[in-house]
Amino acid sequence: MKPIFIQLQCAPGRTYEVADALYKAEVVSELYSTSGEYDLLMKIYLTADQDAGKFINEKIASIPGIVRTLTTMTFTAF
Repeated sequence: MKPIFIQLQCAPGRTYEVADALYKAEVVSELYSTSGEYDLLMKIYLTADQDAGKFINEKIASIPGIVRTLTTMTFTAF
């Protein structure tokens, strides 16, 4: 399983609604509120055979209230 970090920018006033929807969809391993340009930081795990772009577009970016995402793929854990 590979961890992937995704930052989410939410529509004004919708951050908690987006967080609830992510947990209900059971797609997130860890989820944090953050300061700055993005409102939430989430960590997901995908298997080697899963298409990250397709997963993010279908399961995450499609959630109402998400305006923008920034995905960071990981390689080696130290």
